[in-house]
Amino acid sequence: MNDMKRLIKSTALLIILGFCISCGSKASADKVYVDQDSMANNENLDTATFGAGCFWCVEAVFQEVKGVHSVKSGYAGGFVTNPTYKEVCTGKTGCAEVAQLIYDPSVIKFEELLEIFWKTHDPTTLNQQGNDVGTQYRSAVFYHNTEQKEKAEFYKKKINDSGAYPSDIVTTIEPFENYSEAEEYHQNYYSNNGSQGYCTYVIQPKVEKFRKAFAEKLK
Repeated sequence: MNDMKRLIKSTALLIILGFCISCGSKASADKVYVDQDSMANNENLDTATFGAGCFWCVEAVFQEVKGVHSVKSGYAGGFVTNPTYKEVCTGKTGCAEVAQLIYDPSVIKFEELLEIFWKTHDPTTLNQQGNDVGTQYRSAVFYHNTEQKEKAEFYKKKINDSGAYPSDIVTTIEPFENYSEAEEYHQNYYSNNGSQGYCTYVIQPKVEKFRKAFAEKLK
């Protein structure tokens, strides 16, 4: 979960993506974001699910994105129903740690979420983010419909063809299935545990880089 080993060439990536429209101890969960279930019932909102290493990092980044109403940490894919965190950490469930977003596509488009996703982790390392190794930390887009699948595949190919990264993107593009929310103490982790060592040395620097790179997309 260290920061990306190499910075992406931002200008090239922006052109490629066509954005001219542009783990842990139990903690309290006293800070609550907008209820995801109620948001999902709003027909004007949509859902996106990403795996990019530890879900604490992914959640912390996307919670600050304008147009994102809520973020939940959870598990997706794999072959174990309702796994525990301990089970997922073994790397034997096939599940990935993910962040599920409820967002307003009239404010932020799926393509823009993909841009943030690919630029806030290293999508070129297979089943690994920093010191975290295993399929549970894989880079993955879990698509909810054909449109999301096609867009993820299209932009992944465009980025790879461009040579924007020194190595090919290994992000998997998988159907959204076998999802379950993570235990309550994982939710809003950075918000509730800002002084904890992992938050200070891993999540905070990632969030600060995100804020600088995407200032126009902050809430």
